[in-house]
Amino acid sequence: MSEPLWTAEEIAAATGGRVAGDFHAQGVSIDTRSIEPGDLFVALAGVRDGHEFVAPAIAKGAAGALISQPVDAPAVMVNDTFTALEALGVAARVRAAQAKRGAVTGSVGKTSVTQAIRAGLALAGRFHSSVKSYNNHIGVPLTLARMPRDTERAVFEIGMNHADEITPLSKMVRPHAVAITTVGPVHVENFPDGEAGVARAKAEIFDGIEPGGVAVLNADNPWFGFLKDAAHKAGAHVRSFGAAEDCDAQLVDFEPHAGGARVKARLHGKALDFTLLQSGFHWGPNSMAVLLMLEALDVSLEDSLAALAAFQPLEGRGAERRVRLPGGVFTLVDESYNANPVSMAAAIASLGARATEGRKIVALTDMLELGEGSPQYHADLAGPLEAASIDRVFCAGPLMKSLWDALPPTRRGGYAVTAAELAPLVARAVEPGDLVMVKGSNGSSAGVVATALAALGARSEEVG
Repeated sequence: MSEPLWTAEEIAAATGGRVAGDFHAQGVSIDTRSIEPGDLFVALAGVRDGHEFVAPAIAKGAAGALISQPVDAPAVMVNDTFTALEALGVAARVRAAQAKRGAVTGSVGKTSVTQAIRAGLALAGRFHSSVKSYNNHIGVPLTLARMPRDTERAVFEIGMNHADEITPLSKMVRPHAVAITTVGPVHVENFPDGEAGVARAKAEIFDGIEPGGVAVLNADNPWFGFLKDAAHKAGAHVRSFGAAEDCDAQLVDFEPHAGGARVKARLHGKALDFTLLQSGFHWGPNSMAVLLMLEALDVSLEDSLAALAAFQPLEGRGAERRVRLPGGVFTLVDESYNANPVSMAAAIASLGARATEGRKIVALTDMLELGEGSPQYHADLAGPLEAASIDRVFCAGPLMKSLWDALPPTRRGGYAVTAAELAPLVARAVEPGDLVMVKGSNGSSAGVVATALAALGARSEEVG
């Protein structure tokens, strides 16, 4: 039997708790819906008290529980389970002192970049990483607590909605390398001074960086100078990526095509030519950030390029399907997981650069958390849509009404108040040969439209 992730005694020592029934855990879970046999179940307080789920967790095979109330199960008793989870995460980091740790944040692309880095770490040795978007005050300590003691490299995603949220998470991870993908107008409704506040919040990732660590920064972003200064003040070595010749990772050219792209770049002056399974223009700078982060985490360039070449688009973040209709197929680009002005403009430009037999169609739902300027941010998308020669635009949501009103009649495909009402309008409009992209904030249900379009075909084939 493999060495346990945690023994009850180790959990108690890490959390200041008391063993109430001995057990060994192979994993850590906070959700009975995804619990695996052998997991430690952490009974967190939420909409419902996690202690209500201890019995179902044990019935599903949990080895024991982390609790603050008596239960009829093997457990470690603590004063507060959330504080104990944080302590368990820190203990996992301390015992795996040999692990090189990376952390990723940014207004756009942090999940995709984190997962691409993960793919590189997987080729290089024993690794650990965030799963999905586990990037908040619960997800980060949970990811840390799951880190095996023999981990060689790890990467963590760190997100925020407000100021002072990244600092404690960065101090928990203590990364050797960090990346800020970009800073843009995301969550600006929570910052009185707009993007400046967002930039300061992203710079909090330097608060936990190990002395002499590496900060990977986007030189094309207007906040590069501010972030560079903040990184230097934290004692970090800055590595830049962008279009300029003096960047450590220079993006020379990005050529999108069906199901991928060809990238030409220079890494510390050395010419690189490689392929991606991603067609979005944002994957040009994303790939540069990934290369620099993997380099900082001691992954070979050969493994880094192999990982990028094989990295599939994440569901809802650029995944493509060919959907069969009577008479032919259309291509669906699913960007439904999230949206903001930066990612929306990049996705529209990427679609415009693609070759297609038919029309280029977009179905867009509201971008959320943009504050008072939200109607204007939506209306301003008319410019990128025109520049990309998008043939038909479908809009859903009260905020997208501002874009709808700004569109010329020749570009209007259809408008509805909700994504559910828009879906059948788009479904009736698509034809064989069309290239169709669905994008919007997750909270505005863009995925409903993507799901409806994918269901049109008797079968959907993954592109790439």
